[in-house]
Amino acid sequence: MTQISPQAQKTLEALRQAVADTLERKRRLGHYAVLWRDGKPALIGDDAPDAEEENKKLQQ
Repeated sequence: MTQISPQAQKTLEALRQAVADTLERKRRLGHYAVLWRDGKPALIGDDAPDAEEENKKLQQ
């Protein structure tokens, strides 16, 4: 594996923490999140709209 600089490692960790904090805040507020899974967007969370229904709306 390629080694990254200490500064790049600190930056990567800061970005990971920011994402984790944002996803946790969304979870606490009951908001859904959009993630990238298996090459396509995935809606996660209790209030996430149904993906098939959203696709139908977009095609109309």
